[in-house]
Amino acid sequence: MKVAVVGGGSTYTPELVDGVARLAAAADVTELVLADPDEARLAAVGPVSARIMRRLGHPAALTWTTSLDQALDGAGAVLLQLRVGGQAARHGDETWPLECGCVGQETTGAGGLAKALRTVPVVLDIAEQARRRAAPGAWIIDFTNPVGIVTRALLDAGHRAVGLCNAAINLQRYFAGLLGVAPESVSLGHVGLNHLTWEREVLVDGVDRLPGLLAAHAGEIASHVDSSAPVLATYGCVPSYYLRYYDSHDAVVAEQRKAGTRAAAVRAIETELLRLYADPALDAKPELLGQRGGAFYSEAAVALLASLLADAGDVQVVNVRNGGTLDFLPAEAVIEVPAAIGSAGPVPAPAAPLPPLLRGLVSHVSAYEELAVDAALRGGRQRVLSALLAHPLIGQYDRAEKMADRLIAENQRFLAWAGGTGTGAGATGTGVRATGAGEAGPVG
Repeated sequence: MKVAVVGGGSTYTPELVDGVARLAAAADVTELVLADPDEARLAAVGPVSARIMRRLGHPAALTWTTSLDQALDGAGAVLLQLRVGGQAARHGDETWPLECGCVGQETTGAGGLAKALRTVPVVLDIAEQARRRAAPGAWIIDFTNPVGIVTRALLDAGHRAVGLCNAAINLQRYFAGLLGVAPESVSLGHVGLNHLTWEREVLVDGVDRLPGLLAAHAGEIASHVDSSAPVLATYGCVPSYYLRYYDSHDAVVAEQRKAGTRAAAVRAIETELLRLYADPALDAKPELLGQRGGAFYSEAAVALLASLLADAGDVQVVNVRNGGTLDFLPAEAVIEVPAAIGSAGPVPAPAAPLPPLLRGLVSHVSAYEELAVDAALRGGRQRVLSALLAHPLIGQYDRAEKMADRLIAENQRFLAWAGGTGTGAGATGTGVRATGAGEAGPVG
């Protein structure tokens, strides 16, 4: 099977390639094509990826191209890992909201909405080209943030798409380490929305080990997710790293105002990674890549791809339509939960009812995501304002109005409806004008 990686010039790509090569038995990949508009990135990332494949003995052909059409032609699966506007746009997402007293983060709050507005039209353009050029029934696996919003837009447009985040697999590995068991023996009671999740169970051989973990390691676990033991005790479970933007919002804003942006740190890491990748002797992913974020992305992506193709029916954590899983949300909402993965797509596992403390926040943010998709698709200041007003981290009209104007001004060149040129896949399919710098996960 041919797999196209859109955003293949990302410094993440060697991580993905390493996983494809190491886990060769899981997915029968015969051709891997890296597509990216940045020829300089491809010139570094492409050859090192090919060397990694050769060193690990994988027989698949690995090529790279600036032509989206060439990458998509006949592909059985399309992986999306792109960042519209690059780290420069991310730097804006992480800074200007702070001036309005709100958290600066590229997937949460106003920064997350800005990223969604830039990203959704580009992803849908790529997906439409994939519909025309990829193999019949090809799957789109989205790792592009904000994953929940992007996945919902893809599903609303009728695409065969699944959203993927590495937060769950990271915690699975972490809990396995604490318990001294193999990661594959650990299943999580993972529930919520992308970047708004909790672990309610840590199952090993059908036995929930989470109560014992919290009794013995509450402080350590809390530190691991940037929280505190009292917060974990209040939730009665383990929140994701991203919950700190809600339950410690003002403290985070104060920290961010003093610290440099993650965008600046990642830019420096990427510069060094690209220098390392250019070394013709390098044939393994460098240790520095671990600081880039996206840990275990490759394992999660390969496992998902393999199960979709093999109709495996195993359970993995993905972003999927709610259906009736969480009965307080609309069926068309996208949630992040364990699901059985088969050739017809993911089917969410039944979930116990959420308590009010969790249910209220999930409902609130899901409504915001619905408005965010609408704003990304149809544009307009009023739709941007409505989405911001609906977000629990903003929620005041005067602030939302000010932030709407600032968001539009900061991102105008990416928004066709605001007078910009937009930044999407070309109508003729000759290239992709979104750089390969996608990122997801709590350390991103």
